Amino acid sequence: MLLRVAGIIKESVVDGPGLRLVVFAQGCPHRCPGCHNPHTWDPAGGTSVEVEEVLAMVKKNPLLKGITLSGGEPFAQAGALAYLARQVRALGRDVTTYTGYTWEELLELAKRDGAVKELLELSDYIVDGPYIQEKRDPALPFRGSSNQRIIDVPASLACGRVVIASWGRIG
Repeated sequence: MLLRVAGIIKESVVDGPGLRLVVFAQGCPHRCPGCHNPHTWDPAGGTSVEVEEVLAMVKKNPLLKGITLSGGEPFAQAGALAYLARQVRALGRDVTTYTGYTWEELLELAKRDGAVKELLELSDYIVDGPYIQEKRDPALPFRGSSNQRIIDVPASLACGRVVIASWGRIG
């Protein structure tokens, strides 16, 4: 199964909690003004990589806490990334997914698209919402603008409302 990626960082501490492998998905429909990664917008850009190659990188590093799916828009390749997320979770690692969609938009998309539903459910944390340049705050942990939330997915799905991850709260 192929993924279209803008890049992969084998070790990062700025894209979620703990040491993480980061997959930057290629292709983004949001095109947020001021985006940190505009080179990821074109769905024909980047390179193709087998999901198994990414999984081998994860297996090779026992210090990883998990993976981060960023972009681009990971939900634009939900099927392949859900497959990767399922394999990573089977290894006992967690999954953080950045998206330009809001939580509420993802729940609506998930009703029509099984792959979106699966990637949503396999993510431990979702950093949701578009980057809004006017709300930029470099002091925020793990996100660019104050409208974005770090959502605890299992807790949110269990109680039917957004639950902010304890490590994503301000102050």
